[in-house]
Amino acid sequence: MNKNKEFTHLDENNKAKMVDVSAKTRTARSAIARITVAFDRATFKKISEEGVTKGDIFAVAKIAAIMAAKKTAELIPLCHPIFLSCCDVKFVMKKDENEILIYSLAKTSEVTGVEMEAIIAAQTAAAAVYDMCKAVSKKIKINCCELVYKSGGKSGIFKNDDIFGTALKDIEDWLE
Repeated sequence: MNKNKEFTHLDENNKAKMVDVSAKTRTARSAIARITVAFDRATFKKISEEGVTKGDIFAVAKIAAIMAAKKTAELIPLCHPIFLSCCDVKFVMKKDENEILIYSLAKTSEVTGVEMEAIIAAQTAAAAVYDMCKAVSKKIKINCCELVYKSGGKSGIFKNDDIFGTALKDIEDWLE
């Protein structure tokens, strides 16, 4: 028996199941995720000042993120396929830390949330940045993918208190 009802993707026998969302109402929903890509100082300087020979890192990473967000249900077995009304990506250069913060936004008007789409978009953007930069350095770290914000649905608004305050200046134009 599923003793912990909080795990909605488990049935009464603790086996994986897809949540039935057929009775839910469509509502506007959004989610913002963030991931960090860290570099050594020389690589970060090269990226931020000169670029890399493969091309526009950020354009490639943004397109990769959007493509991945649209395929989330194909990648995450119990994730519902949804119509994305918006997916966007921002890159924030953190010179003092030799890091790039990648933020992804996903929006929909559906019966289920878009957190997974935002997370997949952020992770894929980070992987694309790694791919574009690996010829310069293999010492690239992809760190800490996390949900920053979500709105809509039964649970309403969520703000990740651990990072929301510092992230606000980067994402305020995305908030409703």
